[in-house]
Amino acid sequence: MERILLLGCSGSGKSTLARTLGERLGLPVVHLDRLYWQSGWVNVTNEVFDARLAEALQQPRWVIDGNYDRTLARRLTDCDTAVYLDYSRLMCLAGVCRRGAANRGRTRPDMAEGCPERVDAAFLRWIWNFRRKERPKALALLDEAEKRGVTVLRFTSRRECRKWMRSLPPMPKD
Repeated sequence: MERILLLGCSGSGKSTLARTLGERLGLPVVHLDRLYWQSGWVNVTNEVFDARLAEALQQPRWVIDGNYDRTLARRLTDCDTAVYLDYSRLMCLAGVCRRGAANRGRTRPDMAEGCPERVDAAFLRWIWNFRRKERPKALALLDEAEKRGVTVLRFTSRRECRKWMRSLPPMPKD
């Protein structure tokens, strides 16, 4: 595993898992939210985002977290492993609420500077509808990637994911 893609609904723990995997495996971590957002929650153009993503994907090793379904097919051609956190909407809503409370008014390390934590009705609706609207598209692309030889791991609980993490070899000491 040298090029790992992490997917899942907001609140599933993608960014936390990305940081943990990066530390455990000695891989650089790329958060798509940092590539997409500018200060004040202003998004970059598709062209700028695509250029930033292309630069990240050219690196020999990485962990990339984020959905951004417009570019998912591209990312799946460049990864060797895809991890899908396929958690329930209630688990993801609880994750967003915990994250919101812990980071209220502050910018998380996986976000662009000047984008303090926020949870609004539109964001909560997106999470509520994720399994019905976003999940089928992601699963179809993951199936295609698996047929091309990408290792696809799908976890339906945090416990399953933690068990997998414990099975990974520790990072070699220098």
